[in-house]
Amino acid sequence: MRIGILGGTFDPIHIAHLHAGECAVHQAGLDQVLFMPAGNPWQKEGVVISPGHHRLEMTRIAVDGVPGFVADPRELEREGPTYTIDTLESLDPDDEVFIILGADAALGIHTWRRSEEVLDRATILVAPRPGTDSTMVGELLPDAVFLDMAVLEMSGTEIRHLVASGQPFRFLVTAGVHRYIVENGLYTET
Repeated sequence: MRIGILGGTFDPIHIAHLHAGECAVHQAGLDQVLFMPAGNPWQKEGVVISPGHHRLEMTRIAVDGVPGFVADPRELEREGPTYTIDTLESLDPDDEVFIILGADAALGIHTWRRSEEVLDRATILVAPRPGTDSTMVGELLPDAVFLDMAVLEMSGTEIRHLVASGQPFRFLVTAGVHRYIVENGLYTET
């Protein structure tokens, strides 16, 4: 199978994540995209993130009914820091694996644990991000494939701030995720 991995804190998962996954399915011919909320993201040490059960449930809601999209809890179920190499080693070795990254994250891939092994195991699919020079990404990762997609300037941080300040955010997430955030009172404290 051709498997895409789209990981992140998903605090919350939003339409830019889903758009990147959809473009990856179509452009790379993926059978599945595994949306993986990070368990204990080592690069966000010291940053407060919402409990994993909320982030996983929002991910499940967001991908529900979308052919080929799967909410995958494996990084939340693993103890200790979340490293991509451990996730890759947990997959079927016969699967062809693609990691879907924003261009900003792709620039930092060489800081990842065992990054060369990650690059040997997986093809990197790069989603454009505002303010990130794709030329630099291409120089750093010459084998990466750039997704042809709309550049959506949004982040979980921005959505959390909107919620906390009582601003509208309904159309930045799916209807189900919007409902879940409101019903569970997420992000209401700054």
